[in-house]
Amino acid sequence: MRFQVRGLGAGRWITFGTIAFGTLFLVIGLILAGVSVSFLTGADRARGTVVSLEWRTDHSTGTSRGSRTNNGPMAYPVVEFTPAHGTRRTFRDSTGSKPPAYETGERVEVLYHAHSPEDARINGFASLWLMPLVFGGIGLVIAGIGTGVAWATRRRP
Repeated sequence: MRFQVRGLGAGRWITFGTIAFGTLFLVIGLILAGVSVSFLTGADRARGTVVSLEWRTDHSTGTSRGSRTNNGPMAYPVVEFTPAHGTRRTFRDSTGSKPPAYETGERVEVLYHAHSPEDARINGFASLWLMPLVFGGIGLVIAGIGTGVAWATRRRP
């Protein structure tokens, strides 16, 4: 089966699709950044301790399973902390890494909301900003390429 792009119309649709796809990724990145900023503005802070590392191979958060199958398991820090007015809590951070970003026994700053301390995060770059930067960066590059192609191939009067 062969596909052939004919005429300027198809090229314009491909360019438009590239710009739209990149813009979609950029918007997702901006939304994720907004979620992080919103979380930060209302978050309380507490000291926590990494009590263990949970090695996982499914990587259900972050990237897809297929892209990580050759890399093996990643370490997700399990952190214990005590909210200001509550009982001791334990949570697994949503961002794993290989090699581990944290060591067992390491002290970390935990961000949480007083009304839902079970939704806690480590105050670190990867936990807060990695996904917004990945989506936003990919979107910016793809939309930029599409815009550059559209600009270079535009009709001149």
